[in-house]
Amino acid sequence: MESARDLLISLARRYAFGDVGALASGVVENADDIEATCEFAQRLLSLDAEDFAIEARSVPGDLRRRARACTMPQTPREQPRGALESLLPAYELLLEVIAVRWHRRELSPMVAALHIASEYLPLLAFEPVLGSAGDPARWPEGLTAPGSRFGVIGDRECDHTKPEQSAVNRTLRVAGEPAEGWRAYFDRQHSQVAGALGTCVAACRKPCTAMDWVEPDRREDLALRSRVALAFAETPLVRLRHAAPVGHGFGVPSPEEVTEAWERSRVGLAKTEVGRQASLDDGFPLPGLPSLFSAVASAPVAPSTLLTDISTHLVGLLRA
Repeated sequence: MESARDLLISLARRYAFGDVGALASGVVENADDIEATCEFAQRLLSLDAEDFAIEARSVPGDLRRRARACTMPQTPREQPRGALESLLPAYELLLEVIAVRWHRRELSPMVAALHIASEYLPLLAFEPVLGSAGDPARWPEGLTAPGSRFGVIGDRECDHTKPEQSAVNRTLRVAGEPAEGWRAYFDRQHSQVAGALGTCVAACRKPCTAMDWVEPDRREDLALRSRVALAFAETPLVRLRHAAPVGHGFGVPSPEEVTEAWERSRVGLAKTEVGRQASLDDGFPLPGLPSLFSAVASAPVAPSTLLTDISTHLVGLLRA
């Protein structure tokens, strides 16, 4: 029996939360708290984090509060605002998830996490200027000032794609919608708003007044960081997500392919001062990725220890 318990402890230390949760009841008496903790941790590792921080009552409050900081509010008025207040905790968790997936050689979910990071990266660039992480309830009025094409569907002068125009139009009014509409917006459209904002400030060929609310002395820096955020989404590393010829999920890259794609990505990003931060060796499995995110955010972004701390808590439960 003790050898089986030791095996569960080893699995917990390897972040195999799903396996520990499935096996615990056959090894440990009264495994309810262990199973709940494993479900909580697995949702974090899978980036399936809508309401786990509320449900996991048996998990210590500090861990739940840190997890909640990474989630999107599920209603327009929910408090605290979590990842709409700041994306920094979410990106720190993303970095930890990427590192864990790399060490476990689970490269398909690792590439999926990189894809998520690329989608929201322009919002990380905008956060210091917006004062939030793109909360639809707090958009600046200047976005829709006279002469702005922001959110105008069908305007051919606007560089936004049709899906982006639709998403931007929706984000300006979604804070007044019922909870169901709010959640549907975040499921399908919020990441497109992130890309649209990046285009406005860094890639628009016929700028309107949508970005005039940004102070001139901050606009150049914002444009540079946003340009790098948009470029990251087009790197060979992120494109691994779309490499399979028959659709997502069928082309799992090897560690060598991931490493080679990242090296090519670093070369392409090095054209600007912000992008050159990806060339630093900061000790991460993909060297320079935390430094790149920090440069885009204009704030330190380091891998969190949330999964590690949950693993330590789980080991304590297994030993009790």
